[in-house]
Amino acid sequence: MGLNRKDVLGLQELTAEEIQLILDTAVPMKDILSREIKKVPTLRGKVVATLFYEPSTRTRMSFELAAKYMGADTMSLAVATSSVQKGESFRDTAQTIESMGVDTVILRHSVSGSAQYLAKIVKASVINGGDGTREHPTQALLDMFTIREKRGSFAGMKVVILGDILHSRVARSNIWGLTKMGAEVRVVGPPTLMPPEIDKLGVKVYYQAEDALEGADVINVLRLQLERQQKGLFPTVREYHQLYGLTPARLKLARPDALVLHPGPMNRGVEIAPEVADSPQSTIVEQVANGVAIRMALLYLLMEGGSSSEGIS
Repeated sequence: MGLNRKDVLGLQELTAEEIQLILDTAVPMKDILSREIKKVPTLRGKVVATLFYEPSTRTRMSFELAAKYMGADTMSLAVATSSVQKGESFRDTAQTIESMGVDTVILRHSVSGSAQYLAKIVKASVINGGDGTREHPTQALLDMFTIREKRGSFAGMKVVILGDILHSRVARSNIWGLTKMGAEVRVVGPPTLMPPEIDKLGVKVYYQAEDALEGADVINVLRLQLERQQKGLFPTVREYHQLYGLTPARLKLARPDALVLHPGPMNRGVEIAPEVADSPQSTIVEQVANGVAIRMALLYLLMEGGSSSEGIS
């Protein structure tokens, strides 16, 4: 059983069963990463292209590694040095890439909805690597994989998403995914960084960090996205840290075994204190490894199909 869909554009459109399938498939994929030779021939002959209009370290590298570990060939378009700089349209760039025989395109773009548009104009599979402030499905999936690996189940789990909710595609994808899997999701941040009507997504909304963190099982700390913000949304970075930064004192309000997640890159001393980022409760480094496993699982399910263990050796 595969995903029975051409594209993965967001968790809003995935069912709980599809999310479960992806998480299950990532388990044997992670086993491959622990081998001395991290290579299987499953996707030999397939071509994966990364098309990133925004900077990225973790998402781009992990997709490229995931493809190579699965035996696929990869190509990467450096937008800054491509024909985009000569005025080539997004549509023409996409169709040019597809004409080269690409099977799957990983897209990151600053415009919300760009992944949906790309999926309509190319026959290749499209995976959303982050579109504007809309969704970042693979980040949410790796977050969920990390939580499940540590805790086993989402049912009844209290997950806090802390920080710049307004500009966060990671927050939106996590909300869609976690609520579908039975978790209680709390969002907390300054009123100026909280989307209107966010409560309609089935989350509990808080404006005081201490109230949201009480008894939390998981805390997912978001980066303060200064590059997307208008001026005046909060007074100073120092004040933001004082009110919403995850400090050791605030971490103590959560359960003693609470997990700390961060999608990266971190602004140490702003949204998260260094002592927390490097604490035993932090899963930030593990998230990176899990990201490769999740992206291997997605590539496999979209291009090869089969059951969660079939064809992986």
